[in-house]
Amino acid sequence: MNAAQLESTLADSLRGTRLIVVANREPYIHIHRRRAARGLWNWVRGRTETEGIAWTRPASGLVTALDPVMRACGGTWIAHGSGNADRETADARDHVRVPPDRPSYTLRRVWLSAEEEQGYYYGCSNNALWPLCHIAYARPEFDDKDWQQYVKVNRRFADAVIEEVGDDRAVVFVQDYHFALLPRFVKEARPDVTVCQFWHIPWPNREVFRVCPWGEDLLHGLLGNDLLGFHVQYHCNNFLDTVDRALESRVDYENFAAWRGGRPTYVRPFPISIDPSLWRGPKKPADQAAETKTARQALGLKDERIIFGVDRLDYTKGIPDRLKAFGRLLERHPEWRGRVTMVQVGAPSRENLQRYQLLMAEVELCVSQINAKYRTDGWLPIVYRPQHHQPEAVAQMYRAADICVVSSLHDGMNLVAKEFIASRQDEHGVLVLSEFTGAARELEQAVHVNPFAVDSFADALHGALMMSPDDQRRRMRALRERVATHTVFDWANALLSAACHRMELVR
Repeated sequence: MNAAQLESTLADSLRGTRLIVVANREPYIHIHRRRAARGLWNWVRGRTETEGIAWTRPASGLVTALDPVMRACGGTWIAHGSGNADRETADARDHVRVPPDRPSYTLRRVWLSAEEEQGYYYGCSNNALWPLCHIAYARPEFDDKDWQQYVKVNRRFADAVIEEVGDDRAVVFVQDYHFALLPRFVKEARPDVTVCQFWHIPWPNREVFRVCPWGEDLLHGLLGNDLLGFHVQYHCNNFLDTVDRALESRVDYENFAAWRGGRPTYVRPFPISIDPSLWRGPKKPADQAAETKTARQALGLKDERIIFGVDRLDYTKGIPDRLKAFGRLLERHPEWRGRVTMVQVGAPSRENLQRYQLLMAEVELCVSQINAKYRTDGWLPIVYRPQHHQPEAVAQMYRAADICVVSSLHDGMNLVAKEFIASRQDEHGVLVLSEFTGAARELEQAVHVNPFAVDSFADALHGALMMSPDDQRRRMRALRERVATHTVFDWANALLSAACHRMELVR
């Protein structure tokens, strides 16, 4: 399904009904261009909206997935206004039409104080809920002050939703773990509004969730939804098991629903995807060759094979494990020295949190140690770029790479894997994919690895480098067929159609 087909399919379902998306991250950020003069925003793509102001799209899988959906369906996206020029570009109602170069939907910005952002986002969401839900052996940190800000901000966003809805019919589509309480707040004020939520990260098993001191409140909030979606069935199972143990509620395993306060919340898997058309490269072989040459020159590469990784700098992504496996490859297979280079792009993330600062230091140490041990006068084993890159630049690297590595220790889905596949019109290249991603359940023809097992990880990299062109083509064709037939528009259609179906049943 493509954007036009989604728009057509949902036209009848949403007729007379407003679509409102709620997410922490805004899809477009406005910034003062003077920051670029100091080198802080030299990665920004965009154009000048007014004198001295530019816009950018943030590095976010959620934005990558949802922006094409909103372009197709229209509606309002409510998000935290985080750019230093956001207020200047919003109107009196805190609205701005986006995309800035081709407006098709409305962005409503909610303004947070530094204290609110610190407590709700960095504290409760990312020091507590993020590690709680990811089995990456990072201990959650629970602070009551952070929780108080989380509750406060969830209520503020709920108020913004209710204001936007007005007297209209609406489907409110809530995104992720930042807003576990919001569905209940909205439902209590407007029981006639259909509320659905997609949880973009894993849901832990019930024993892990028990450590959360606010567990009952979080579950009560989430059961304010009419429909709650996860990437895979396993996370749906974990959620219902958690509810069954933690709350006074009725869990209907036959229909996969939980009843709380006399009404059901249906729990379903909706594996998210991408818009493959955004990752297509040049059609002509000569243009493809020129693009690859440009990408190699930008990284100072010659004829080496390329192993490519691109991630947010997050401890769940397994970047140190990936680097160590590459180092073990060079140790166990010295024939690859001078013949293969790992290119690792790492977009800085949550830099004011200590565990992210420690991760950045660990990655830099791994890179420097491997480069110091194996480098030669004409060859650098690892090229490391810890900065944001434009999607076009990432796509060029996908197409230039021999191997793309996704080594997440735990991931709800992982869209990098699907982007790489969509970019490979030449049907070459190998995807090495962690078995602990939701994507691994869909992308069976990838080379699956356990990122915790360094030696077998290194062996998998060696096998990928040795894979024949025919085997690459056979695997890539199957992977591309899956990505082409299960797009972000199919995901949005399935989820929103299910939400609209629930809406019609209760009318």
